[in-house]
Amino acid sequence: MAIAQLPTLVIDCPDALVLAGFYAELLDWRVQGDSEWAEVRSEEGQCICFQQVEQYRAPQWPGQDVPQQTHLDVVVESLDDAEPQVIALGATRAEHQPGTTFRVFLDPAGHTFCLCVS
Repeated sequence: MAIAQLPTLVIDCPDALVLAGFYAELLDWRVQGDSEWAEVRSEEGQCICFQQVEQYRAPQWPGQDVPQQTHLDVVVESLDDAEPQVIALGATRAEHQPGTTFRVFLDPAGHTFCLCVS
């Protein structure tokens, strides 16, 4: 028996609404909330939440002085087509790129996420 039907990921950040806006654009989901707590939701009900944390410290990747904590894998049709789009939204391409079927980026708060092709 499942305890929950739709898990929700909560991500710490310095401004919840700013980071929710980034992911809403990336995923084409709806955003609601404020700078302390915000959510993005798909039409099917999936949800990612963002909470403001005082004295937030961005993860460092690939180093582990401040662990990456969590990351999302976003499946795209073409890495070359998707990369400039996420950069235009405010992402930064990570210097260290360990693979060829995915690319590592940092969201506006410094969390790692990957664009992946299947």
